[in-house]
Amino acid sequence: MIDPYCNRTPNQIPEYVEAAREDGYPSARYYVLHEEGTYNPETKHFCCTECYIKIGQPSSPTGWKCP
Repeated sequence: MIDPYCNRTPNQIPEYVEAAREDGYPSARYYVLHEEGTYNPETKHFCCTECYIKIGQPSSPTGWKCP
């Protein structure tokens, strides 16, 4: 599981580490699996907030998933 724009895993992104701890998830990876709307289970890619903003905050009527 990786953000293909910054090449970081959830455990390398402080935002997800903190959110996982606050919400009671065992790891940042589990947090992304259950809470990150950009997570694509087919590619195992997600887009962190910083990258999502940099790429123009894409959206779609059905919800944007990271390619």
